[in-house]
Amino acid sequence: QVHLVESGGGSVQAGGSLRLSCTASGYTDSRYCMAWFRQAPGNEREAVASIYTGGGSELYVDKGRFTVSQDNAKNILYLQMNSLKPEDTAMYYCAKGQGTVAAGTCWYGMDYWGKGTLVTISS
Repeated sequence: QVHLVESGGGSVQAGGSLRLSCTASGYTDSRYCMAWFRQAPGNEREAVASIYTGGGSELYVDKGRFTVSQDNAKNILYLQMNSLKPEDTAMYYCAKGQGTVAAGTCWYGMDYWGKGTLVTISS
């Protein structure tokens, strides 16, 4: 069974940095998408970054102050977050999907989710 576990969240002041990790296990797909999402109270869940892996290729998508990466074994997903702002406060989730690419991203129709790690940025 697929198992995703996030770690690395915490409380930091604005301008600080955090690196989130997602350990993944229980799948052997040759084509897949790994992605980060976040959700603040009262808001919709928002895609943050993704990595598509398949056909001997990788496609990375991330936004601004955030950088997505994975280790050589491709079983750990990272999200490096720099210059954090209070509006970055949210639960951050790791997710796995089928690897369908559309509009330059693969973060659609995700099938499995971790339980999340809380990021709190104070001013």
